[in-house]
Amino acid sequence: MKTLITCLAAATTLLAGGVHAADKPVRFILVGDSTMANSSGYGDAFCARVNRANTCINLAKGGRSSGSFRAEGRWDEVEGLLRGAAAYRATYVLIQFGHNDQPGKPGRSTDLKTEFPVNMARYAQEVKALGGVPVLVTPLTRRTFKDGVLENNLGPWADVIRATAAAQKTPLLDLNADSYAAVQAMGQDEADTLAMVPRPADYGAAPAAGKVEVAGAAKTAFDRTHVGPKGAAYFSRMVMEELKRAIPELAGQFKPENEQ
Repeated sequence: MKTLITCLAAATTLLAGGVHAADKPVRFILVGDSTMANSSGYGDAFCARVNRANTCINLAKGGRSSGSFRAEGRWDEVEGLLRGAAAYRATYVLIQFGHNDQPGKPGRSTDLKTEFPVNMARYAQEVKALGGVPVLVTPLTRRTFKDGVLENNLGPWADVIRATAAAQKTPLLDLNADSYAAVQAMGQDEADTLAMVPRPADYGAAPAAGKVEVAGAAKTAFDRTHVGPKGAAYFSRMVMEELKRAIPELAGQFKPENEQ
């Protein structure tokens, strides 16, 4: 009888532990540049869509590349969070770089063939090693048209991320492809409404003859890379839907559409 009671107690403990584990929340950590960061990207809007928004942490930072994010010690914070993951059923780390890895950005640019692939693979490997789930994200498209066609100078960086995700066997969110198709379909005028501020009437016009630019004068906050509230809402929904398709079991982690 004593043995039976002991076995039943052990089984009850295991069952309780299983139920408890199932009740733990899922956590999301966002890692990237300004197109994901707060105030200029879609990251905070994405977190607002999560059922328990406090389990979504946006660590993306403007101006960072796959190299400088680590060099500045920002990746250390991600690793620290992953080491303290016992309170969560799973932690998904969404990683998006590319914009600042491009040439012409001193201290940030990485070589497309040698450094960038290694950096992205290393992020994925280290997340896995600490028990997390890496999710690689191709870079959000810029929104500049030429002769009615949307430019996509981030294509080569997106290709590297696709190849890295396949090699590392990690989920992929092809945000570059989806955002490019969506922005191409809407055209320049509609795409410009996704920016941080309205497009100035004289945007892109050559300076008037004889006009001297005042040193240090503030320039317009309008650009075709970063997003304001409308753009953040639009692209965060896109990322959410991509995540649901890539990892179907996460579909229940987001608020109903009428609550987002």
